[in-house]
Amino acid sequence: MELTRSIYDFGASFSPAAAADAFTRRHAADVVWESVGLGTTFEGRKATREFVHDWLARFEDYKLSVGEIVDLGNGVVFVKSTHTGRPIGSPEHAWLPEEVLVHSYVWEQGMIAHVVSSGDTPQARAAAELLAQNRARPVQAAS
Repeated sequence: MELTRSIYDFGASFSPAAAADAFTRRHAADVVWESVGLGTTFEGRKATREFVHDWLARFEDYKLSVGEIVDLGNGVVFVKSTHTGRPIGSPEHAWLPEEVLVHSYVWEQGMIAHVVSSGDTPQARAAAELLAQNRARPVQAAS
């Protein structure tokens, strides 16, 4: 779980490039990121880094707080975090309302192989738990 927590450490000063690098440094080269809320999928470390960078580049300041990290077993880690930011060009007091996001990470050989991001819903947590359960089952060969 410490590896998962480490990807959320952007450092003391906000920079979209540094934050994107920190957030994707543990992504496997062929990582798949499913964004449920956006209805899209990004494939590969370069694509996920570009997505994170482009998302964060809209903000002059950005704050993220990890509220919960749960090891669900079988390489699946569930993270609930709160995000807010001040869009570029906005007054100092004009921060967006906090948004709670959840991410389910599938770790393989010390790297993140799959990410599913969505809003905080009971369905998101249930899907992460099901993913962990399904990864425990042996794959049966076709006959």
